[in-house]
Amino acid sequence: MTAGPAPAAPPARVADASPTAASGLTSAQVAERVAAGRVNTVTTRTSRTVGQIVRANVLTFFNGLLAALWVTMVLAGRWQNALFGGVVVVNAVVGIVQELRAKRTLDRLAVLQAPRARPVRDGAEREVPVAEVVLDDLLVLRAGDQVPVDGVVRASRGLAVDESLLTGEADAVAKGIGDPVLSGSIVVAGSGRVQATAVGDDGYAARLAAQAKVFTRTHSELVAGTTRLLRWIALGLLVVGPAVLWSQFRSPENDGWRDAVTGTVGALVGMVPEGLVLLTTLAFLLGAAGLARRRTLVQELPAVEGLARVDVVCLDKTGTLTHGDLAFDRLERLRADPGAERALALLAAADAGNATARALAAAFPDPGREQAAGAVPFDSARKWSAVRTAAGTTWVLGAPELVLPAPAGPADAAARDRADALAAEGRRVLLLACAAAPWPADAGTPRLPAGLVPVALVLLAERVREDAAEVLRYFTEQGVALKVLSGDNPRTVGAVAAAVGLPGVSGAADAVDARTLPEDPDALAGVLESASVVGRVTPQQKRAVVRALQRRGHVVAMTGDGVNDALALKDADVGVAMGNGSPATRAVAQLVLLDGRFAALPHAVAEGRRVIANIERAANLFLVKNVYSLVLSLVTVATLVAYPLAPVQLTLVSAVTIGVPGFVLALAPNRRRYRPGFLRRVLTFSVPVGVVTGGVSYAAYALTRGLQPAGGVPAARTAALLAVLVTALWTVLVLARPLTAGRVALVAAMAAVVVAVLAVPVLREDVLLLAVSPPVVLAGTVPGVVGVVLVELVARLPGVRRSRPAAAREAR
Repeated sequence: MTAGPAPAAPPARVADASPTAASGLTSAQVAERVAAGRVNTVTTRTSRTVGQIVRANVLTFFNGLLAALWVTMVLAGRWQNALFGGVVVVNAVVGIVQELRAKRTLDRLAVLQAPRARPVRDGAEREVPVAEVVLDDLLVLRAGDQVPVDGVVRASRGLAVDESLLTGEADAVAKGIGDPVLSGSIVVAGSGRVQATAVGDDGYAARLAAQAKVFTRTHSELVAGTTRLLRWIALGLLVVGPAVLWSQFRSPENDGWRDAVTGTVGALVGMVPEGLVLLTTLAFLLGAAGLARRRTLVQELPAVEGLARVDVVCLDKTGTLTHGDLAFDRLERLRADPGAERALALLAAADAGNATARALAAAFPDPGREQAAGAVPFDSARKWSAVRTAAGTTWVLGAPELVLPAPAGPADAAARDRADALAAEGRRVLLLACAAAPWPADAGTPRLPAGLVPVALVLLAERVREDAAEVLRYFTEQGVALKVLSGDNPRTVGAVAAAVGLPGVSGAADAVDARTLPEDPDALAGVLESASVVGRVTPQQKRAVVRALQRRGHVVAMTGDGVNDALALKDADVGVAMGNGSPATRAVAQLVLLDGRFAALPHAVAEGRRVIANIERAANLFLVKNVYSLVLSLVTVATLVAYPLAPVQLTLVSAVTIGVPGFVLALAPNRRRYRPGFLRRVLTFSVPVGVVTGGVSYAAYALTRGLQPAGGVPAARTAALLAVLVTALWTVLVLARPLTAGRVALVAAMAAVVVAVLAVPVLREDVLLLAVSPPVVLAGTVPGVVGVVLVELVARLPGVRRSRPAAAREAR
C-alpha cells in the first residue's frame, strides 16, 4: 500500500475554541450533529457499487468490439455467424453475478470487522462504530487504538502516538493537553481523551481507510502482464484488421461482400481475448470469497497474488505460536518487601491498555483510593513501565535485562541469573524493582531512576497454540522460511520456538538478541539468512527486518496482532493481521484472520497459489487462440484465400477448448508456488503452440481445397476446424497435467460435445455451416495429429517444460 501525499504539518497546539465538557456530549447534542451531517462517515467503500460492477463488466473495449462485429454479422444476414454475441452476454452476466456474490460476502465481513470508538456521552463511556462518532465527541484512547478522527487532547496520562502512517516519522510523539492528534495515527503508550475537531471526509481517516479497502490499486504482476498483453492485442487488431478486410474483398474464394465481411469478422473475433480479463477478475474474486468462507478477510484483491509468491513468513510469538492472552502465574520474591503487591496493583491501574497490565489487574485488584503520584506507561521500545507512590517510592516493572542492564552487586547479579534461567525454560519473566529517586526525563523521554533494587520476579504464563507445530510443518514442507520476531526475551522466544518444532531451532540458545543486530540492511539480511528466532525486537527493527529480506529478493508475509507490528505489516508484501488484534494492525493489513487463528494462514497461502497458478494455466489457453487466429489472418493476407474459419465455428472452438476447460481448470486444486515471469512463461508456451495450431489449420484448409475443389470453402473450413479442434484439445490435456480422472473426464466431455455436434445434421449443416464427408474428415484429422505431435514436442522443450516435482506437488 502506498500512502497519499502527506498533509501540511499540523499546528503545535489547537486553540480551545469550544472545549467539550468532561461528561461528554449529551444525547441531544449528538442528535443535533447527526441531523447536521457532522458525523464520521466517509465516501470510501469496502467494495465497488452495483453500478460500478455492471459498468466494469459490460463497458469494456473488447465487449464493444464484439458487439460491433455482432451488429455487422446481423446486417450481413448471417445469423449463424452472429452467435458469438452470446459470449458478450455470458461474460458480462457471469462476471456481474460472481462479483456481486463476492461483494456481499466482503461487505458483510467488513461490517463485522469495522473498528469501534469509545466516546463519553451523558457522563458515561460508550462503545460505538467509528462511523457514529460526531464532531466534538470526547473519545477515550488507549494503547493499541487507532485514532478515528482529527482531534485535540483534553486529558493525557502518558499519551504517546505513532504518526508514521501519515508523516513517515517512526518515533512516537508524546501528546499533552492541547496538542493535536491526527486520525490514522496509533496510540503506542498511555491513555487519554481527545475531542473530535474534524470527522468524516474532513479528516485523515478517510484517506487512510482508502488504503486498506478491497479495490486498492496495488501492483500486481498478473494484472500488469495481462494489461500489457491486451494493449499488444488491441494494437494488432488495428494493424491486421484493415489488412484482412482488404484481402477478403480481393479473395476470389469469397462471393460478394457478405462472404468478405464474414471472413473479416471471423479473423477479428478469433483475436479478441473475450474471456481473459473476466477469468483474471473472477479468479481474484473467487479466491477472496473462498478465503472469506475460511474466516479470512481480503482487504486488497492483489494480496491473493502476493500469497502465492510468499517465500518468507515473519511472525510474532504472541498470538501466533502462543495464545495472545496472558495470565499471572506467580510472584518469586527476591527480598522481603510488603509493598510489592500494592505496587503491582498501581502499575496495572496506571496502564490499563497493556496486556501485561490486564493480567496483573486480574491478580492484584485496583488499590481503590490510593492513586499513583506519577506514571510512565509501558512502551514497546522502552520495555518498562513505572509508577511513583504518594510516599515517594518509584516502582519499575519491565524486562530484566533492561531494568538491570548492568548488575551493580551480588543481589543484582543473582536477580539477573534467576530471570535468565526462568526465561530459558520458556517463561515470560518481568522484574519488579524499586528506588527512592524519581525517574529523570531527557527531552520529555523518561529514563530509569538511579539506585534500582530488585524486589521480585513476576512470572506470566502463555499457552502454546495446539496447532502451531502443524502450521510450521506445513510451511517448511512448502519451502517457506519462517522468522519469529518477538519483543520478548530471546531465551523465552527460543524455548517456545524449539517446543513447536521451528526448523533450525533446538533450544533457547539459538535465538538472537535484536540489540546485537547490525543496522546496515545488507548485513542484517545476512544474519537473517541463518537466524530464525530474534528476541527483544523493537517495532522499528521489525520493519527493518522486513525491508532487509525484501532487499534479498524475498516475498515477505508479516503476521501480527499488536500495535508494535503495524509498521512491519504495512511494509510487508502481504500484511496479515489477527482479527482479535489491535485496530491499527487490522487497518494496515491486506488480510485479516477474523477468528485470530494462525492455523488459517496455510489455507490462505494454498488458496493464493491455486488461484494464481490456474490463472497462468488458463491464460495459455486464451493466448494460443489469439496467436493462431493472428497466424491465419496473416496467411489470408498473404495468399488472398477466404478466412479458414467462420465466426460460428470459432464460437464452438472457444467454448470446448478454452471457455469451459479454462473455467473448470481455474477452480482446480493447485499448490505450485508462483514464480516471477508470468508474461514470459505464458508467451514461451502460447506463441509456438499457437503457430503450430494455425499452421495445421491452414494446411488442412489448403489440402482440402487442392484434393476436393468441388467442396468449396465450406468443406475446406470443415477440415480446418477439425485440425484446430484436435490440436487444441490436446493442448488442454498438456496444460491440465498432471492428469487426474476429473481432468481426463473434462477433455473427454469436450470431445464428446464435438462428436455430438458433428453427428446432428441440423447443428452440423444449418448452424455451424459444415460440409462433413470422409475425405474432409481425413484431410482435417491428419494435420490435426501432426499438430498433436508438434504441441507435445513444444511442451517438452527445456524452456517450456514444467518441472515434474512441482507438477507432482500440484496434484496433491
